[in-house]
Formats: sequence, structure tokens, C-alpha cells
Amino acid sequence: MVFQLSMKRFLYYLLPAPVRLYARRLYYLPIDAFDSIMGRRPQGVPPRGKIFIGHGDYVKVGEKYLTYFQELAGLQAQHSVLDVGCGIGRMAVPLTQFLNEKGSYDGFDIVKSGIDWCKKNISNNHPNFRFLYTGLYNQLYNTSDKANASTFNFPYENSKFNFVFLTSVFTHMMPAEVEHYINEIGRVMKPGATSLMSFFIVNCESEDLMIKKPTHMNFPINKGFYRLHSAQVDTANVAYDEEWLLEKLGNAGLKMETIKYGQWCGRANFFDYQDLLICSKV
Repeated sequence: MVFQLSMKRFLYYLLPAPVRLYARRLYYLPIDAFDSIMGRRPQGVPPRGKIFIGHGDYVKVGEKYLTYFQELAGLQAQHSVLDVGCGIGRMAVPLTQFLNEKGSYDGFDIVKSGIDWCKKNISNNHPNFRFLYTGLYNQLYNTSDKANASTFNFPYENSKFNFVFLTSVFTHMMPAEVEHYINEIGRVMKPGATSLMSFFIVNCESEDLMIKKPTHMNFPINKGFYRLHSAQVDTANVAYDEEWLLEKLGNAGLKMETIKYGQWCGRANFFDYQDLLICSKV
């Protein structure tokens, strides 16, 4: 099974970024057509072929993270929320049932098809949910645009948000981009605001496990304070050293509150698949 998944990834990474999205639609076309005919796709859920983010059940993953947002980061119904790398609305959909009329949601992403779907299927019914397409280059998701994420300033005023989150976004970004985004996150967070970010974090434990359990997610290309999963696509999966991350968070005025370590490297005791880092604005 591990070999099969690795081979699928290898073949997937061989495709140009725009072709990857179309290949996924083609792959799931028979299933999506059957679900449409039989009325099996839940209302408000995109066809599988259009879901370009992550694995797992679209609805269940979103609901699980909503629980994390409340229990780990103190999200409240009246909060202003920023979803960095919102994809195709997997986190936004459950938030529509949680945020009240005083709350607000803003999300942006580099994949236009996801933003188009969100505007049509979410914003039209929830005017306090806003989605923005940002044409930024990424070797995995978007090679059509050339703007660099390392110089992209979030289009929001200072101290605007109570809660900022990123789910499997920094796992696909390079160091200069991550550092700049962390600074921007600190800028747009209100004093006392919280943030939840998912990472692949390298420390003594995960490094040891990657050697002992190479069948799990691995990062064989060591660049010092960060590591790459693939030589074909740099941003396929990226892991960062814990000390480097904590330094960058501190520089941005963010205090690390807790880290919930994940199962990705083969841990026996874990919280979720990726590592979750929760911090607050000093």
C-alpha cells in the first residue's frame, strides 16, 4: 500500500500543475456522475473531482477542525476569521453554521476554481463570507501566475482578525514564503487573537522516527532547517525545524501556546495527522 501511494504521488507530480487539476476531475468523473444521478452528494459539498485539497471526508474533516478551532484556539461565534489558503471551502462550510451575524469570514487561495466554487455556493447564501483569488505562483498548485508569495501582502488592515488559521498550507510553501506569511499573520491579528497552523515539524523525536519508520511520510532531502519530500516538486510537502518556526513566530509577535504533534512520522501517541501549532498575538 505504501509503495502504491508513493507511485501515485510520483506519477501525479510528473504532471504540470494545471493538468493535475484536470486529471483529478477525469479520475473522479464516473463517481461524480453516479453520485449526481443518484443524489448521493450532500448539499453544499463540491464534486470529488473538484476537491484539490488533502485527503479524507470533506464534511467530516471540516467538522473536526471546527471543533479544534473552538477547543484549542477559543473561536467564538462573533469572531472575525481569516482562512489563509481556503481551498474549496472545506473549513468555510462548517463555519457557516457556527459564526453568527456579528461574525465574519475571509478566505483567499491561489487556485481560482476553488474560489469560484466558494463564491457561488457559499457567499451567495452567506454574505458575511468573502473569498478572494490571489494569483500566486506555487509549483504544486499554480504555475500560471508568477507573483511570489514571499512578497504578497494580505489585503486586510492591521489588527483585523480574532482568529487566523492555515490547514496544510505551510506544508506546501518555501521558507521565505512561510516567514513572510507568519509576519503578515501577526500583522492582521488583533492583540490577544489566536491562530492555528498545521505543519510537518522536525524535532529530535520526528527525526528519529523518520529513520526508524521510513514507510511513513518522509523528507529525504535535507536543506538544513527545512526538508523536502520530493525532488520533482519542491512544494509537494515541506517540513520545518521546530526551533526555526518558533523563532519566526516570536519575531512576528506571536506566542506559541501549544503544539499538538501528529502521526505523520509514525508516532504511537498523536493528536491528528499533521502537527498543529496554536499561538496568540502578544
